[in-house]
Amino acid sequence: MAFANYRNGSSIPSRTPQRLDRPIPVNSTVKFSVPSPPSSASSPTRPKSLSPLQPSGKRHSTGSHRNGTDDSGVSGRVRVAVRLRPRNAEELVADADFADCVELQPELKRLKLRKNNWDCETYQFDEVLTETASQKRVYEVVAKPVVESVLEGYNGTIMAYGQTGTGKTFTLGRLGEEDTSYRGIMVRAMEDILVNISPDEDSITVSYLQLYMETLQDLLAPERDNIPIMEDPRTGDVSVPGATFVEIRDQSCFVDLLQRGEVNRFAANTKLNTESSRSHAILMVNVRKAIMTKRERDLHLIENGAGAHGAKALCVPMIRKGKLVVVDLAGSERIHKSGSEGHALEEAKSINLSLTALGKCVNALAEASSHVPTRDSKLTRLLRDSFGGTARTSLVITIGPSPRHRGETASTIMFGQRAMKVENMVKLKEEFDYKSLCRKLEAELDKLIAENERQAKLMVDSEEELERRLDEARACVCEAENKLANVLETMAVERLKHQKEHMEAVQKLDMERVERERMEKELSHRERNQVMQLEEELAGLVKEKLHDEISSLKLQLENERQLREHAEEQLRGAQYSEQKSSAGTVQSKENQELLVLRQRVEEGVKQKEKLEEEIKHLKDQLLQLSFEADETKKALYKSGSCRNSIVLDSPMNMQKLNQSNDGVNGQRATIARLFEQVGLQKILSLLDSEDLDVRVHAVKVVANLAAEESNQEKIVEVGGLNSLLMLLQSSEDETIRRVAAGAIANLAMNEINQELIVSQGGIDLLSRTADDALDPQTIRMVAGAIANLCGNDKLQVKLRDEGGIKALLRMVRCRHPDVLAQIARGIANFAKCESRGVAQGLRTGRSLLIDDGALPWIVANASNEGSPIRRHIELALCHLAQHEENAKDLVAGGALWELIRISRECSREDIQNLAHCTLRASPTFQSELRRLHMFQ
Repeated sequence: MAFANYRNGSSIPSRTPQRLDRPIPVNSTVKFSVPSPPSSASSPTRPKSLSPLQPSGKRHSTGSHRNGTDDSGVSGRVRVAVRLRPRNAEELVADADFADCVELQPELKRLKLRKNNWDCETYQFDEVLTETASQKRVYEVVAKPVVESVLEGYNGTIMAYGQTGTGKTFTLGRLGEEDTSYRGIMVRAMEDILVNISPDEDSITVSYLQLYMETLQDLLAPERDNIPIMEDPRTGDVSVPGATFVEIRDQSCFVDLLQRGEVNRFAANTKLNTESSRSHAILMVNVRKAIMTKRERDLHLIENGAGAHGAKALCVPMIRKGKLVVVDLAGSERIHKSGSEGHALEEAKSINLSLTALGKCVNALAEASSHVPTRDSKLTRLLRDSFGGTARTSLVITIGPSPRHRGETASTIMFGQRAMKVENMVKLKEEFDYKSLCRKLEAELDKLIAENERQAKLMVDSEEELERRLDEARACVCEAENKLANVLETMAVERLKHQKEHMEAVQKLDMERVERERMEKELSHRERNQVMQLEEELAGLVKEKLHDEISSLKLQLENERQLREHAEEQLRGAQYSEQKSSAGTVQSKENQELLVLRQRVEEGVKQKEKLEEEIKHLKDQLLQLSFEADETKKALYKSGSCRNSIVLDSPMNMQKLNQSNDGVNGQRATIARLFEQVGLQKILSLLDSEDLDVRVHAVKVVANLAAEESNQEKIVEVGGLNSLLMLLQSSEDETIRRVAAGAIANLAMNEINQELIVSQGGIDLLSRTADDALDPQTIRMVAGAIANLCGNDKLQVKLRDEGGIKALLRMVRCRHPDVLAQIARGIANFAKCESRGVAQGLRTGRSLLIDDGALPWIVANASNEGSPIRRHIELALCHLAQHEENAKDLVAGGALWELIRISRECSREDIQNLAHCTLRASPTFQSELRRLHMFQ
């Protein structure tokens, strides 16, 4: 598990593997009770320390820190651990028939390198970590002792060495973002350091560098390249003054720093590794930690108890400076295996040269040579303190199991074996903090001087200040008294002026009120007279026409009655004559006369039916005249209301408004009486009349009837809905289509009628009507009908499939405020039904409104000046935002800003609360707000 996320590497089998510095193998009879490296025939043996130095402050006295460093040191050799990487995907296939070239014995802390199937070489190390070893285990074995030493004031180095693709960067620099158990040594070391320091007294600074083709570059400031390396001639310490040093306060800051550095680090794709590091990465952590000796603790207690004599208890503070260097070396590689060419080939040459220089230095130190070639490479100059210097060094060598890379594995093992022979003189970095003491004394002195001067100045200036304040107070009192007298006088004058203006305004308002009441009474009387005159004229015309027609009909009926009586007398005479006449000739004559009489009777019956039809036609005309009278009344009332709209808030206007409502109710009652007298079927039959005016008045009557909920069911039952839809389809008159669309909108307020409208193709007819219409009122009626259909949960999918949403969006071209208000209402109804369906678990997926492209228009009109439009759109946005699957589209479309505005500025408290709750409940919105540094 620990190596599950290694960078994938590949290898090419080598025909002529090479071996470097082959040692004499350790036979099975050697005892491994002492953790010292095995002897080699090629190098003389030297006494080694059995374990690294455990730092202790008791070995050093404070008198040895005069120059800031400890001149004495304790010997401690470099500790080396070996870590085996598991096989990668390519090796599992290519080396499936071959055994691993290494065999680990972690309990004995040794490793066997196979030469062939029957022979192997054995090597001893300080720690042997198998491929299953966790990152935590590696840190505790390799790095934790070094980190503890750094916290106690020693320098420490942790370094990874090995072939490319064997897990060096994984071991040291893994951040563990996807899984915290994968955190590398860098992250874990900083966690331990932050836990063991005091943020107020101690400090941590970090610099992150890379050595690329013998050029030292700053990973935190890429513009700084070719940074010089400085060496202290007195102490031999190595420093890079041109590098960026960042102070670390918490772990997240450090992880961000590592991420920024990794972005700037050079990497390339080779045959051995898809992300091969082409530079050596060096992380430098400087820890400055204050310590308190026994004498300082005693003085601290005395200072707390002495009070005023605290300045005498000041003492020289002691600090310890530790430096941790973590080095992620670039992997060694053979050109014929990695396939490097061009610039990558030059990079590989530079890497191999620097690693070769490092190997020479390690060989010279291991063999106790009088000359160590540290100046052959900038890498060896930077690591001068790590090998043979004053730092506690821990080296982890990483190897792979593939037998194809046995030569590279053997070279890595031999480097570790030679490194185990290197001795360092570990020194404690402890010094007095004279600068801090000086700052404390200067601050205390400045404080005392300032206090003394302040007290002296107060004593001298106190009496003068009191006198000055007393004089100022007296002057202020006099000035205030003068101002008060002036203000009182001014207020009296203003009060009289305002009282006079108030009286004049009251008189003027009374006069205006009287005049307004007079005008209202006159206007009302004039309107009533006009209406009564119109009604009388209409009634007179109707009565006169009816009287003439009825008189004519009565005369015709009287004539028919006389004719019928005359025929009956002739029939009786014929019967009487029949008894006296002869049988043959007289009988035939009488039969002829009977036939003539029957024909006359039949003609009378037909004429009677014709007269009844004329009476029916007269009733229809009466209905039409009544409807025209109602329309005239509406126009009169409407004009009267427009003329008086400026004073609508007065009591008289409210009374007049009530009178207008009574008039409307009276008109509806008149229509209802006509509806009961004539019948709905006859009214609907007039919709098919050839006369355009008759069709217009008939559809207006149906529209007025459809406004009453009690009439809607009857209209639908007798086929009124079908007739209205046929008018939309066939009529070319704009008025008929507008009134028919309004009637359908009224019928669409009923859920059962909504399903009938959709099932009979009403959506398509309404869409085409809106596309062909030029009158904004016609488009408003169509938009209102579709908006009512949008409020039905069952019809949403069908409404969208038949183009209802896109039809609403096409009506935007009209730009009339009333049309836009109906469009916004329809979108709000649709979004509300969708939100309800999602909450009930009946619907999933993205909103159909977003699929049909309604979101840009919604966002663009969310701040519309029209209150109805803005209110409906704000409600629609809140309902869309309640579904998490719409959140990303809303953020991309800019709706998040509108939701924030609604949650803060909406005039309606319920919509404002809904927007606020939606923003808090959505993880997507919260993540975006955190990214924008905005919080709800």
